[in-house]
Amino acid sequence: MEVIGVRFRGGPKEYYFDPHGVTVEPGRFVIVETAQGTEYAQCVTGNHEVEDGAVVQPLRPLVRLATENDRRTWEYNKSREKEAFDVCLKKIADHGLDMKLVRVESNFDGSKILFFFTSDGRVDFRELVRDLAGVFRARIELRQIGVRDEAKMLGGLGICGRPFCCAEFLEDFNSVSIKMAKTQNLSLNPTKISGTCGRLMCCLKYEQEAYEDAARRCPKQDSFVLTPDGPGNVSAVDLLREQVTVRLDDQSDKPARYRTGEIVVLRNGKGSREGIAVPAERPARIRPEQPEAEAETDERPALSAAEQIVPDEGPAEEKRSSRSRRGGRGRRRGGEKAQRTEGAAERQAQEAHAEKKSARPEHGEKAGAKGERKQPDKGGKKPADPAAPKPPKGERSAKHEDAAVPGAAAPAEDGKSGARRRRHRGGRGRRSGSGGEKTEA
Repeated sequence: MEVIGVRFRGGPKEYYFDPHGVTVEPGRFVIVETAQGTEYAQCVTGNHEVEDGAVVQPLRPLVRLATENDRRTWEYNKSREKEAFDVCLKKIADHGLDMKLVRVESNFDGSKILFFFTSDGRVDFRELVRDLAGVFRARIELRQIGVRDEAKMLGGLGICGRPFCCAEFLEDFNSVSIKMAKTQNLSLNPTKISGTCGRLMCCLKYEQEAYEDAARRCPKQDSFVLTPDGPGNVSAVDLLREQVTVRLDDQSDKPARYRTGEIVVLRNGKGSREGIAVPAERPARIRPEQPEAEAETDERPALSAAEQIVPDEGPAEEKRSSRSRRGGRGRRRGGEKAQRTEGAAERQAQEAHAEKKSARPEHGEKAGAKGERKQPDKGGKKPADPAAPKPPKGERSAKHEDAAVPGAAAPAEDGKSGARRRRHRGGRGRRSGSGGEKTEA
């Protein structure tokens, strides 16, 4: 049978009509005959063949393709519906009726206006109908609908972020029960399994058949089963993975997880174990058990010369060179030379610190006479005793005579200097001997 599919007012449901040999392209607006009179609709599927059982008899005919005048009439009816909605709201408030107006529809020829409303109980709206008929001079019909129909008419977004299924593609409402939420192991919190309309979400029906099929292959909660590790009771069931968690009799504190093909159900559901014989042969595992922790070994495959990776010392070398350039301007140190220079500088600083520390008097030790500072002996000899008598001013001690510079001429036997002595570093010059000779370098 050849038919065309049309939709009214953008609704999701598709209705079949007899085209009477007229070819209609999808997207075209048409005028069709319905039980309520002629209606303005949009064609969604063009001419195609369907089985006789898919058509609801009697099949209504196509009147004609919509014209420009038909489009203007449809726009006028839409403006009239808005006006009727505002007027009806005022009349409801005047009569004090407990009802919520949802939508107003007018047929194509304007002979009938239909008002949809929701209410918690029955409403006596006979006086309201008389007032509306007197205003619009047309046939008035008030129809009470449910909250699911209200959501379908108004539309909106669900908790998933997509438009309502009822307003998008569902042609009829499916029956949804709380048993579906229990079968799918969902939270029974009403706010999580209810839609915007306040009823259970329609999407609970989508996967119910898959869950029921998996439940037939899985044991129930608290079932007595035999596993590859011994008998036990089922503590949890995962329908999607078709796996169960079993609390073994030997290891009740460590529940194990098995696939449904790895267990034998001895008692399905709650009950007593009396009279149940446990088979001696345990079921085999479908896949080998993987150890929790593998032993670490030092055996590693030998790498070829091309695969061996040499550690890159670039960043460390760069850091050392950057530290060496902090001290002065234009100093460049890199590679081994910078390392040797830094090592020598550190050793020199440590030696200087050790000499300075050894030159300081220990704690509690007197530094000598008041105003005098103890100087370390550069020659490595013991300092002179301060209590010893000082030599006369004009005489030179033997210590001064022996302090000649190596390589100079030896002193004469009479005690006089036979050669000039080297000037003391940092000094202004010394007078040698009793004759008062000035020693110069």
